Amino acid sequence: MIDLSKTAPGLVSLAKTAHVSLEKHGLAHEKAAVYLVLDHSGSMQRFYRNGSVQHLAEQALGLSANLDDDGAVPLIYFGSRVQEFEEARLDNYAGIIDSTHNRASWGTTNYAAALAYIATEYANGRNGHTPALVIFQSDGEPDSRPAAEDALRRYSHLPIFWAFIGFGDRITFLESLDDLPGRAVDNASFFHARDPHAVSDADLYDGITSQYGAWLTAARAAGIIRQH
Repeated sequence: MIDLSKTAPGLVSLAKTAHVSLEKHGLAHEKAAVYLVLDHSGSMQRFYRNGSVQHLAEQALGLSANLDDDGAVPLIYFGSRVQEFEEARLDNYAGIIDSTHNRASWGTTNYAAALAYIATEYANGRNGHTPALVIFQSDGEPDSRPAAEDALRRYSHLPIFWAFIGFGDRITFLESLDDLPGRAVDNASFFHARDPHAVSDADLYDGITSQYGAWLTAARAAGIIRQH
């Protein structure tokens, strides 16, 4: 785990809570490249205003501090299209959502485009043997259910795990992706944070990590994750 006591003391508690969750699920020694994908549709405005999205970015950094050596989490906004401006890092995370999301367009909810963007970014990245853990947050239905389902099936052959986080109440489709048939391996989980401020950090981390270990085992057995 990265030592945050001097670089980002405000994240120390989150990183410790994330470590407990990882340890609980046998993941304390795993490595992963953490990404954060954020719904930027109109219905999400209240969650940006009340700090819920900023806190999720901090939670993602707390997790990344345990899993990744670079202390950075790419921030990807998606509405009708996908936009990325900069990474959340240990030296810039305070107010990072307000300083970036206001540059993104408000739009619809194009899940398929967001999934494709991550798959391409990962394929073109420098992750090597390191799998990707993608925290994918939304509060509603996708533009196209078939396109989103098809994308998740196609990307089940990649070393990418999708931890879906649902804000609010309109999460039926997002929840259904957890059990989507026709995938090479089960490459997704779902956690419902109806009111994000009422969800403890420990519960959020458990929601992200509880199925990740099973995916790692299955993906390694299937040759999706290359062994060192």
